[in-house]
Amino acid sequence: MAVEFFQFEADFVDSLRCIPMQVRCKLDTCGIKLKLSDWNHMTQVERQQLVELPCTTESEIQAYRKYIQDLILQSTGTPVAELTVESHPAWMDTTTVPASVYEKAQEMGVTITTEHWSDLNDLQRFALIKLSRSHHENKNFLPALKEFNLL
Repeated sequence: MAVEFFQFEADFVDSLRCIPMQVRCKLDTCGIKLKLSDWNHMTQVERQQLVELPCTTESEIQAYRKYIQDLILQSTGTPVAELTVESHPAWMDTTTVPASVYEKAQEMGVTITTEHWSDLNDLQRFALIKLSRSHHENKNFLPALKEFNLL
């Protein structure tokens, strides 16, 4: 996955004060739950490393996971929380629009069809899933829909 930032992340990408979607996707891929407080313990260089390090092949995923585990242990003194890695994550499924995404879009008067969904790339689908979850601050859902040409 190339280094890709979304326009809706523009207000924090330069400083990397928040965890960008591409890093969040890598975290889900390698099974790490990174808190914003953990992210804030990192240096700018370490955050940039997490942006740039690849995390697609099995060996890259394991290396990325180990890098974060070591980094958090060194900076906070506590092990990082782990997540279950989904074998078939929803963002990889181009044939089914997740209910959370469909319903959130409907609330905004937008219908996301399977065709729209399949036209998005993995990271765009990942972002919409994350931004549609009820416990997430989803002020960026509408900007994401605009950016992904779904409006």
